[in-house]
Amino acid sequence: MKKELPKIKWKILSMPIENKKPKVVIDTNVFISGLNFTGKPHEILELFINNEIEVFISSFILHEIGKILRKKFEWDKEQVERVLNRIKGKALQVKPKVKISVVKGKEDDNRILECAVEAGAQYIISGDKRHLLPLKEYQGIKILSPSDFLEVMPFSNHTSIFS
Repeated sequence: MKKELPKIKWKILSMPIENKKPKVVIDTNVFISGLNFTGKPHEILELFINNEIEVFISSFILHEIGKILRKKFEWDKEQVERVLNRIKGKALQVKPKVKISVVKGKEDDNRILECAVEAGAQYIISGDKRHLLPLKEYQGIKILSPSDFLEVMPFSNHTSIFS
């Protein structure tokens, strides 16, 4: 005679499973490197373009990206406008209300902190070994290099539309 096995009762969770993307501010230097070279900064931009991270930006960061692309990398005006429009179309723009003066050596880096605080970001991704990365954290916002961010965050494969 066959022994009857107990039936498994599956419960369906009433709460939806949330797939929250990390809230991130990308420092200008990571944008510049990622737009001009392959490597970890480029991988960060691929995560951004593929909606795997939620990126916040300010008008200061946008202006700085455009200025550096034109002056240091000699991008023409149309190329700069095209990439800035792509960034604006994907990122959430914030207008920082609080002035921060934590970084003494480079005042512009305080604008990155202001953007992150205003956005309620979890991470700042920066390549600035001299000013931002040594802070490690500011008001609960972790400051990581592109490599460190990619190590702590598991992401799916991605392809670039910046190419």
